[in-house]
Amino acid sequence: MKVPFVDLSRPYQQTKQAILKKIEVLMERSDFILGDEVKKFEEEFAAYIGVKHGIGVASGTDALHLALRACDVGPDDEVITAANTFIATATAITLTGARTVLVDVDPKTYNINPALIEAKITKKTKVIIPVHLYGQPAAMDEIMKIARKHSLKVIEDAAQAHGAFVATGKKAGSDGDLACFSFYPAKNLGAAGDAGMVVTDNAQLAEKVRLLRNYGQKVKNQHTLKGFNSRLDNLQAAVLRIKLKYLDQWNQQRQANARIYQEFFTAEPRLKSDEVILANPSNPTAKTAGPNHVYHLYVILAQNRDKLADWLKERKIATGLHYPVPIHLHECYQDLGYQSGDFPVAEEYAAKTLSLPMYPDLTKEQIKWVVDSVKEFYK
Repeated sequence: MKVPFVDLSRPYQQTKQAILKKIEVLMERSDFILGDEVKKFEEEFAAYIGVKHGIGVASGTDALHLALRACDVGPDDEVITAANTFIATATAITLTGARTVLVDVDPKTYNINPALIEAKITKKTKVIIPVHLYGQPAAMDEIMKIARKHSLKVIEDAAQAHGAFVATGKKAGSDGDLACFSFYPAKNLGAAGDAGMVVTDNAQLAEKVRLLRNYGQKVKNQHTLKGFNSRLDNLQAAVLRIKLKYLDQWNQQRQANARIYQEFFTAEPRLKSDEVILANPSNPTAKTAGPNHVYHLYVILAQNRDKLADWLKERKIATGLHYPVPIHLHECYQDLGYQSGDFPVAEEYAAKTLSLPMYPDLTKEQIKWVVDSVKEFYK
């Protein structure tokens, strides 16, 4: 049985007619950049998250970069984030000239460990970026308390957490001063290419991001800031508006698939506890109390991870690695001065995490084949 890591064709079939019709209209009108579809999607997505402002940009990385710029982060500043995130989180900080300061992760949630943040705060610290990794929100209550105590801004990296709820029942992306989303095609809410958004309740920060994304201009040829070209395409916004209507349904399907995975993994005969550990244990059904997990990825900790991945590949089961190298061990970030062993949890998990197939239309039979194949490997 073939099990792809992700299948983008099935959600497309649900939305195909509406998407093609909308694209034809926009192509006929030659309406491509920052049009009405962008404005409507910004309003609709901001309302979905529960904030006042949404600003569409070209990618999730640009969302983080421009959010940092809106907070006046520059070369003399420091920004705190998790050691186990995708490199784009650190790249966005680097683009401002600021220094990336890393914090190890909570072994239970895989998200930044709030208990370790305060020790990393200095006079140069300006922003904390918690990452809602794999689709499970970070501990925002604790992080916001720390940030307010030290007068720091918080920018949520919610690139993998569209529609997730934090512990208070609010949507991920509604607690921080700003939050950043990626609409890369494989995300829970994916465009037909690169796209991103910054959301916020702060009108001043929102206006600054709007200026920064469009060469620093509000009126054409009148540039009040030194800005960038990071505008959301009207075509991408149109696709995302259509797909947004399905997001909750797709998230619920992901959560149902996670429950099936968990049921099969915990059924007899049990795997030894040190062979496979289910990542991000949380309630996949909670909607108003949580945090809840929208399972952008379904991740296990596995002994002999690479051999297991090869074993599954032989059985036509695709897997992914998110992320096999912590930020501080990448060659391009050796200048940060960190050493192997500085972030032991992040480093251990980088060597063991394996992402199994996860998407809304994954079938029970496919999940059983994946789990049975994992169990067979360890036998």
